[in-house]
Amino acid sequence: MDLATIIGIIAGLGVIASAIGVENLTIFISIPSFLIVVGGTVCAIMVNYPLADLGTMINVIKKTLFYSVPNPRDIIPMLVDFGSKARRDGILVLQSVTKDIDDPFVGQGIQLAIDGAEPQMILKILETEVEYVKERHKLGAQMAEAIGTFMPAFGMVGTLVGLVLMLQSLDDPSTIGPSMAIALITTFYGALMANLIFLPMAGKLKKRSADEVLVKELIIEGIVSIASGDNPRIMEQKLHAFLLPKLRQSQFD
Repeated sequence: MDLATIIGIIAGLGVIASAIGVENLTIFISIPSFLIVVGGTVCAIMVNYPLADLGTMINVIKKTLFYSVPNPRDIIPMLVDFGSKARRDGILVLQSVTKDIDDPFVGQGIQLAIDGAEPQMILKILETEVEYVKERHKLGAQMAEAIGTFMPAFGMVGTLVGLVLMLQSLDDPSTIGPSMAIALITTFYGALMANLIFLPMAGKLKKRSADEVLVKELIIEGIVSIASGDNPRIMEQKLHAFLLPKLRQSQFD
């Protein structure tokens, strides 16, 4: 679970609530305003994206809250160990380890090497897989950004609705307050949800995507090295190029 996301949202709401004052919080509760912002945004997303893509939002939320990118420092020793075994005993020796590999991407690459695929063919197949991963991640981030764009817009729609209701009933002072509440609170809801939840979520998804792609590129380099029969020390040097210098630690030292 990504505690930073959860803590950030809760802390953000807490800061705003403390600024408003606990005794004034009920003033900011408006069902019509909420329906205009959330309902309008949901409808706009349905217009903007095919129905088949709407389920992506559930995966987007799950990926933001619960997904963790594998640590390259854990993957490098594993790949170097595979490379050492394959160089010493032949590539078929890796058949015994494929069932213990948790990462499907690593397992796919190792199996291609075991099956005798040429390094260039392995490179092409795995890079194609990475391109599809990028596209899936891009769609999720785009949907989160779209929601973050639509919500303030529907907040403004709610403001216009509230102002129209207020202007049509200026002869009845008792209706001015509720109409103005819808006008202002709707904008508040739209701006709050967009800037505290969905736009930051889009940013985190992009960062997660970049991190995951980096790890997959490291894995591709390692598997191609294994298939090519590279010296494990040379292979480790190649893989360490993906890490910051301070994170590099050779298992041959």
